[in-house]
Amino acid sequence: MADKPYILIVDDVPANIQTLADVLKDKYRIKVATDGYRCLELARQEPQPDLILLDIEMPGISGFEVCKQLKKDTLTQDIPVIFVTANDQEEDEEKGLHIGAVDYITKPIRPVIVAARVDTHITLKIQRDLLTRMATHDQLTGLYNRHFLMETASKKIAYAQRHHSSISLLILDIDHFKKTNDNYGHPFGDRVLQEIGALLKKFSRMEDIVTRFGGEEFVILFDACPLQNALDKAEQLREQIAQLKPDGHKITVSIGLTEITSEQDSLEQMIKRADQALYQAKKQGRNRVIAG
Repeated sequence: MADKPYILIVDDVPANIQTLADVLKDKYRIKVATDGYRCLELARQEPQPDLILLDIEMPGISGFEVCKQLKKDTLTQDIPVIFVTANDQEEDEEKGLHIGAVDYITKPIRPVIVAARVDTHITLKIQRDLLTRMATHDQLTGLYNRHFLMETASKKIAYAQRHHSSISLLILDIDHFKKTNDNYGHPFGDRVLQEIGALLKKFSRMEDIVTRFGGEEFVILFDACPLQNALDKAEQLREQIAQLKPDGHKITVSIGLTEITSEQDSLEQMIKRADQALYQAKKQGRNRVIAG
């Protein structure tokens, strides 16, 4: 089942892999790697492992070095690692925990111990992921929240400035949303927000940041996207939203748009310009896109 947690077993001895897989296969999805390089490759791919069981003594690159690389990479640093090894020296266990492993299991494998420790760390991982999601996502729409945008977008803008690439920012506001809530009730208003949120998520790329900014406002940061391309995207988005018609009611949006203009530009300045463009879109009759 796709909703089972996914465990990556890394060992150069097939018999060891089989022993661990037999213990865990009923409760977890299992993938295997027979060397450290393949482990690093799989750890960076979607879906990422929920837990890595990692041998220390392997050809090419040791488990210690693999763990160090996993913990240095922002993409993989939060994946819990348990060393499963024949090295039973106290200094090896201390080293493994010091470089970022969450646990250390010595061979020969004791199935009950492996199952118990894996269950514990999977539970902790799921709880931590849930807390992280609650802190970074909007509960109603499932999109990123304003806090995540402010934390993450500034880094993307700084990267774009260093590498002289384009970033565009869009602010979208649902037209006459207060009247919609007053006329049809807040449950209908919530459904409108959810449908628009789902469309924005489907419309965007993985590298974009799609945010419910507050109330009926949404913000999209288009990474590596010049203004003209963003204008085309915004116009397509405006048209698709007008076609949603939840419960037969036509919903329109106004959109303000801007792009990064200099090496001194900031997220706050981009939001201000996009907001001014949004104001012009509303002033000119709503249901339109204006760049500023």
